[in-house]
Amino acid sequence: MITLKQMTAFVALVETGSFSAAAERVHVTQPALSQQIKEMERILGVTLVERLPRDIRLTRAGQVALERVRGILAMTHDLAAELRLQQGLSGRLTLGVIPTIAPYLLPRALTRIKAAALDIDMRVREAQTADLLGDVARGRLDAAVIALPYDLHGLVAEPLFTDRFLLAGSKARIAALCTNDAPPRPSDLSPDALLLLDEGHCLADQALDVCGLNRARQRVDLGASSLSTLCGLVAQGFGLTFVPEIALTTEQAASPDMAVLRFPSPEPERVIALVRRSSTQASAWFNDLAALLSEAGGELLFEARRVRG
Repeated sequence: MITLKQMTAFVALVETGSFSAAAERVHVTQPALSQQIKEMERILGVTLVERLPRDIRLTRAGQVALERVRGILAMTHDLAAELRLQQGLSGRLTLGVIPTIAPYLLPRALTRIKAAALDIDMRVREAQTADLLGDVARGRLDAAVIALPYDLHGLVAEPLFTDRFLLAGSKARIAALCTNDAPPRPSDLSPDALLLLDEGHCLADQALDVCGLNRARQRVDLGASSLSTLCGLVAQGFGLTFVPEIALTTEQAASPDMAVLRFPSPEPERVIALVRRSSTQASAWFNDLAALLSEAGGELLFEARRVRG
């Protein structure tokens, strides 16, 4: 019978591409990991990987096995998570959050956890959306907070709140835009004036979408690694950018020379959602976490919507 250790070793080998790196990941010696793979191949009666001088390559049988093994491991993680969290939002919880949400939403959420005296050990991973969704699908994370729209590849999303985009720039630049008869729409903005996050950040993709732009035009400055960096730049007159409402209070405190402008209706927006595997039931812990995050987000939105720029 194939063991969970063998399946875990097999996935680690595929994802790292080498026996030495896989052995380090699963905390065994390289000969021990090699033996686990060989034993798995013996039980299945097929060759799963081709051993090359400096690489490994999945066979066709290995490709089929990889998909099934990942599904089995994810279900195993689901079982462990359900047992850990069967009493509601308690025990250990592994949560992923994208960088344009984490520094703003998490402090408010953690404050609520402390206030409710919840017995929870929350471990957070901050990464870009694609990486987080992959980790949720493979069972490495219990859930993740991301921004929609995004292709979920079969995962289930629970919407938490709607986060609108504001136009941010220096006080002088925003004041000049306010003198027009009507505030600009996203599609009215010159690409030459926009500063956005670098490749891989969904916020940059969403901003380009609402402006009707695409990266192929190479006229938009895509290079900042954090929203805070963007806000600091535009506050000093280096172009314009989009700021989500949940970030506004924090970023205006850090960059007091930054001003914002609301777009006319319909305002561009993103939906913040909590994502889980479809095999993970929407049990008490998930619903409790969604409610807590939604409340924290609502507080941030209330504060932001009182700001007039």
